[in-house]
Amino acid sequence: MGVAELDGSSSTSSLWLAPNPSKRWAELFFLGYTPFWLTLCLGIIVPYKLYETFTELEYLLLGLVSAVPSFLIPLLFVGKADSCLGLKDRFWIKANLWIIIFSYVGNYFWTHYFFTVLGASYTFPSWKMNNVPHTTFLLTHVCFLFYHVASNLTLRRIRHSVADLPDKIQLAVEAGWILVLSYFIAYLETLAISNFPYYEFVDRASMYKVGSLFYAIYFIISFPMFLRIDEKLGDLWDLPRVAVDALGAAMLVTIILDLWRIFLGPIVPLPETKLCLQPGLPWLPGHANQT
Repeated sequence: MGVAELDGSSSTSSLWLAPNPSKRWAELFFLGYTPFWLTLCLGIIVPYKLYETFTELEYLLLGLVSAVPSFLIPLLFVGKADSCLGLKDRFWIKANLWIIIFSYVGNYFWTHYFFTVLGASYTFPSWKMNNVPHTTFLLTHVCFLFYHVASNLTLRRIRHSVADLPDKIQLAVEAGWILVLSYFIAYLETLAISNFPYYEFVDRASMYKVGSLFYAIYFIISFPMFLRIDEKLGDLWDLPRVAVDALGAAMLVTIILDLWRIFLGPIVPLPETKLCLQPGLPWLPGHANQT
């Protein structure tokens, strides 16, 4: 990655990068920042089992150290593409806002579907909100930034590749790629954290195969919606539009997840002896018996 790219001054004709200089700079920054938190979590803490000595404070600090730089670095070290823009007009602000809202809803609400539908449990010491560890709110933010930027790059490249094909074929190819990429990322994340023993599943094999499809629903909705932010040079979004769009994506995911819960139910049987420790949300079965 060259200096010109990090300055946001690379050619706008790239088949991968955004034509908007601010968006291009932010996407390259988020990609460049990813190895830091990824190495910290999966390259140091998990393989060396440093988590075995962690208390609530250390887990919280891990989340803060991973997430805060995604705001602080672009704020302190302004890219060339952003130097003439107000703070609210910079893409990294819009991207962070969209992901904050989407990932917050995901943790606060959808994690309970993982407990009751997928048979998951968090068993590490942590301070919690709605019985979900604060650490996961923070780590989800940087994970989702990376996933959505990677999706942007690939979707942009695919659109260029099929631009001369009929509209219906373009739509089918793009939809197919979103399905494949969503499942791949969901499966890969589940596999990547398999060596962390305090995120448990009743049936790990079922989680890999079927649970990853459930998790992929997040991205099937969010990837194409996130791409739309400032993608067209003549259609720059303001922060209220970004917030409403993220809330709309979150609501659509919530509806689909709950339809899965109602019509398909848990992916594994959950007998009394294997019930997850976490209580569900008010509209989920069993909540009344656990409060």
